Amino acid sequence: MDVASRQRQSFGQTDINWDKLDKTKFYVVGAGIFSGVTVALYPISVVKTRMQVASHDSVERTAFSVIKSLLKADGVPGLYRGFGTVITGAIPARIIFLTALETTKVTTLKIVEPFDISEPTRAAIANGVAGMMASLCSQAVFVPIDVVSQRLMVQGYAGHATYNGGLDVARKVIKSDGIKGLYRGFGLSIMTYSPSSAVWWASYGTSQRVIWSLLQRNTESEGKPPSEGKIVLVQGAGGVFAGATASCITTPLDTIKTRLQVMSQERRPTARVIVKSLIAEDGWTGLYRGFGPRFFSMSAWGTSMILAYEYLKRMCTVNDINSISAIN
Repeated sequence: MDVASRQRQSFGQTDINWDKLDKTKFYVVGAGIFSGVTVALYPISVVKTRMQVASHDSVERTAFSVIKSLLKADGVPGLYRGFGTVITGAIPARIIFLTALETTKVTTLKIVEPFDISEPTRAAIANGVAGMMASLCSQAVFVPIDVVSQRLMVQGYAGHATYNGGLDVARKVIKSDGIKGLYRGFGLSIMTYSPSSAVWWASYGTSQRVIWSLLQRNTESEGKPPSEGKIVLVQGAGGVFAGATASCITTPLDTIKTRLQVMSQERRPTARVIVKSLIAEDGWTGLYRGFGPRFFSMSAWGTSMILAYEYLKRMCTVNDINSISAIN
């Protein structure tokens, strides 16, 4: 068996498609797993958001100063501002995202299968299209969550209003701007998250194939399934690479979107004005405010989420499919 064939076989033993999953178990167990990951990593999002909306003369210009200020003012709960809104809305949003992701990936793989392209390229196309489609489908839920949670994250900071919870934010936004106020920055969210999701999943799919290819060149085993530890390491490495790539490309759009979403109607400038303001204050590096936390956030979130996601898929694989795979 040649290297390419062994690579495909090795990866095939770790890749679990949508039709092999117990959907009910997948959704129920997944809600618990992803909620746990969100609890662990949510403070990073709070820090990133506050850095992105900081004024030029603000003392909170570094991640450390933001954390110190939040802990001093509110204690540990300060790092979880807006968490209730996010955890409530994230469950339906993730169901939409993961369903669209997996079904689109399977469809796209079938479409590109007849073409004479390499396995990493095929994976990049299928995963990239799937990631973009999943993001597009889920933004209808994600954007209102973003608007509400981000206002809670920055309330009372740098002149921003204060609120009595997520429902109070939603009520005041609707009273001021109507339902469309909950979708402020929707266009930029599409422009930010859809390419980011496409880049992330394309990078992840490609990096996995490349890593498995490199590993297969250094082993003589044929037909032997990879160990659980090796699978986790490869998937984790793919998550880090994907998060780093996506954060470098999409941070400027995320900074602009965040500023648009947290400003009140009377103070709200256009995206062009925000860009000019950021450049005037800090030069082009102003567009990368909060890049450190975002870089860490996307890498940490991406790696944690993908490891949890792949573990969830292995846990929810239909038994008879496992048996067939083992025989093959």
